Amino acid sequence: MPQEPSLPFPNIDPIAFAIGPFAVRWYALGYLFGTGLGAVYAYFMLSNQRLWHKGEPPFPAKDIWDFAFWTMLAIVLGGRIGYVLFYNLPYYLANPTEIINTLDGGMSYHGGMLGLMLAVVLFTWRKGHGNWLSGLDLIASVATIGIFLVRIANFINAELYGAPTSLPWGVIFPTDPEQLPRHPSQLYEAALEGLLLFLVIRIFTHVFYALRRPGMVAGIFGIGYGLSRITVEFVRLPDSQIGYLYGGWLTMGMVLSIPLVGAGLALVLWAATRKQSALRTPA
Repeated sequence: MPQEPSLPFPNIDPIAFAIGPFAVRWYALGYLFGTGLGAVYAYFMLSNQRLWHKGEPPFPAKDIWDFAFWTMLAIVLGGRIGYVLFYNLPYYLANPTEIINTLDGGMSYHGGMLGLMLAVVLFTWRKGHGNWLSGLDLIASVATIGIFLVRIANFINAELYGAPTSLPWGVIFPTDPEQLPRHPSQLYEAALEGLLLFLVIRIFTHVFYALRRPGMVAGIFGIGYGLSRITVEFVRLPDSQIGYLYGGWLTMGMVLSIPLVGAGLALVLWAATRKQSALRTPA
């Protein structure tokens, strides 16, 4: 049987660089640079009072570097706990010491998102001012940067790839035991959940001033991410330890994303009923 057309896999070493025994992977750099670039972007947003409800950002721009540290902890802890609970709980109940072994790459986006939401609510409360819904809007505005970089790192790691395809952009991944052309689902997610969603949210924040309706941007993110993730899940292979939950198509990623879409819709509808604050003119 003739081989289906495919694109060559850019065989990039998953280890970006090593200093002696200390190896730094692209996956870790994706999280690190995602947080760093997100903090820089958030700094400029927080500095622009004209964007925010009543001209009041969730916290001062100078505090973003403190919050960036909270962000890293929230993503790592939430992502790991989410993976343990959602994707492989029986294994970790039988092997509890493996919970802290993050070298197996087990991280859940949905868990990291919940951790990040909790972090921004606590951080806003700790600072004693600002609207926690505006805090959620802030992380929704910048989270797509990290999503894009981490999905690219997933592609470099040749993990989380898709089902076999005959499309001309199918990729044969070196980690695939069947060596079949497959959907590069990591790149689909980078494009939809990362780049496209970033541009959509950018239009809403800087053209339609959606940040002046607290909760609106967070809702848009929930809808956009959830629908993008559900769409890609149709061609992305599920985690091997779980497989399909129903009918050879329903995955855990879909199940976790459906409530996200529902919550996003509820937030958008709620925010739309709130009176939009007037655009402030700098004194």
